[in-house]
Amino acid sequence: MTSSDVSAPPEEAGTGQAEAVRLDRVVHRYGLGGESFTAVGPVDLTVPAGEFLVLVGASGCGKSTLLRLVAGFERPTRGSVRVHGAEPRPGAGAGVVFQTPRLFPWRTVRGNIDLALRYAGVERARRPERRRELLDRVGLAGVEGRRVWEISGGQRQRVAIARALAAENPLLLLDEPFAALDALTRERLQEDVRQVAARTGRTTVFVTHSAEEAVFLGSRIIVLTRSPGTVALDLPVPLPRAGVGAEDLRNSAEFAELRARVSHAVKAAAA
Repeated sequence: MTSSDVSAPPEEAGTGQAEAVRLDRVVHRYGLGGESFTAVGPVDLTVPAGEFLVLVGASGCGKSTLLRLVAGFERPTRGSVRVHGAEPRPGAGAGVVFQTPRLFPWRTVRGNIDLALRYAGVERARRPERRRELLDRVGLAGVEGRRVWEISGGQRQRVAIARALAAENPLLLLDEPFAALDALTRERLQEDVRQVAARTGRTTVFVTHSAEEAVFLGSRIIVLTRSPGTVALDLPVPLPRAGVGAEDLRNSAEFAELRARVSHAVKAAAA
């Protein structure tokens, strides 16, 4: 793999398109009175449509708080959050994948996907075809009849990703979804998510504490300071998003240089 192979600018799905997410002077506090503390802010951030944005930083820097604000699970104490120009509402504009898969253990893989399709308003007649498409996309063809407790942790997380994709929302939010997985499964799912994002063109916001994961996945990386979280580094990632194998990308000099830069920024921001 040559330097020119890696450093060629990727196609930017968001170029020239409307912004998907906008945060204006966002501050978020928890608690009341003397027990309160500021978790995030102030943060100004714009995410163009089609971008794969990674929020990275040490534990407690406010990464997950920002994701919850974008998802509409919480409202900012000050400032405004807009998703496609409107105030975010839970479940109404984004698919969300958490660190722990939130599946129904008494249902099969098929049942979990079909429930998500039903909530997404997909007609009953179309659900089998749509389910097959989703399971193929996340590499789970052939396991739809198994119960959740009969599949591995990595497969459960794939089901969670498929559920998040079911509604065909233009925004996908992932909160450290691979943190509890073994290294091999984590790398495989990183590649899956990277490919899904490239194929669908969805705007993606991904939370991690890993500099390597951030560089591998992101087309742009935001490093947050220690609490209260503010933007310490806003870094475009000029690596190809398609057409290069995962190992070739990870072993390239450009990848190593970016990983070192992000790692250094995370450590400095946490000091």
